[in-house]
Amino acid sequence: MAGTEDVPVPQDYKLDLLRKKYLLQTHAEGADEAVLRYDIEYQITAHDAGPLYAHVCKELQWEESAGRLVGLQAAAAAKLSGLDAAVAAAEETDGEMELRAALVAKAEYLADTGDAAGAAAAFDAAERKTAGAGPKLDLVLARARLELGLELRAELRRTLDRARALSAAGGDWERRNKLKVYEAVEAMATRRFDVAAKLLLDCIATFSATEVMSYEQCVFYTVLTAVLTLDRPSLKAKVISSPEVLSVIDTIPHLSSFLNALHDCKYAEFFRAFSGLLESVRTDPYLHPHYRFFMREVRAKAYSQFLESYKSVTLDSMARAFGVSSEFIDEELANFIVRGQVAARIDRVAGVVQTTRPDAKNGLYQQTIKRGDAVLSRMQNLSKIIDVD
Repeated sequence: MAGTEDVPVPQDYKLDLLRKKYLLQTHAEGADEAVLRYDIEYQITAHDAGPLYAHVCKELQWEESAGRLVGLQAAAAAKLSGLDAAVAAAEETDGEMELRAALVAKAEYLADTGDAAGAAAAFDAAERKTAGAGPKLDLVLARARLELGLELRAELRRTLDRARALSAAGGDWERRNKLKVYEAVEAMATRRFDVAAKLLLDCIATFSATEVMSYEQCVFYTVLTAVLTLDRPSLKAKVISSPEVLSVIDTIPHLSSFLNALHDCKYAEFFRAFSGLLESVRTDPYLHPHYRFFMREVRAKAYSQFLESYKSVTLDSMARAFGVSSEFIDEELANFIVRGQVAARIDRVAGVVQTTRPDAKNGLYQQTIKRGDAVLSRMQNLSKIIDVD
């Protein structure tokens, strides 16, 4: 963890379980699926997580064991009975602090079982007995972790709206910093990589949300989203030269080459590193839905960066720079040009790629003319209604 010597808070088990679930769903290379299944079932049993067990069985197409589910439900009922008794006792004999503690314990337990509806009601009850924006924000973020683990996108969006309101009302600096990590994860999951990159870069120097992800994972996400969305000078200033990134980037396979080779225009090395990273993207719970999008956008960015230095270049020369065949580059560029992602055209007869970047001054002139025409049109319409004399 950056910026502190405190022992990091362990990752919420529901988010660890989500990661393992995706490793199984995507049949990750090198993953021991028997070990992963054992770990998931062990975690579920340890937390009496009947609802989560049913959810995982559905997602992974496991046959649900009626006996196991009944056992989990019985264990949860017994535990909840004790928690309800503690709440009742606190209401009768204890003060507000003890009552709040009992309500929070119940809400956190229900969240750990995967009972989204029960946990939501319990967190609401606990929040009503909580004073101060900071402690309330802690409860809202605990609820957000459950929704992240169950991939409840709409509910998570509403919860983060609530968290932002509490943060604006008086959340302290550390909690606001944590909230950025939650917002960044939600932004990645909904393909708003520019938003995610900004949030991660804002909080990476003082990262403390280890209940969501490790510091290494934070750097991994920061680099990927920044490469997608930042221009080359910003990438150098904010990421490549960042002490926080430099401190761990070499511990993450392929990430340093992926970042530095693109900036240094070593495209063949960049493609090799990119290929090595793709499995991590494919099996990631937040990036997996955008795997093909990520592949396209990164390649398009590399091709566009390469072509910025040329008015025209041969297909053979470009293919050598990327360490691929001319046929591959021809087909790749044609697809990106058709989609409007690369500003170029291909002369197949001559075997040349010609860039078609618009002239900046001419573009500004045309834009000014259009705006002037729009203003004149508005004035003419107004003159029909208003007596300008």
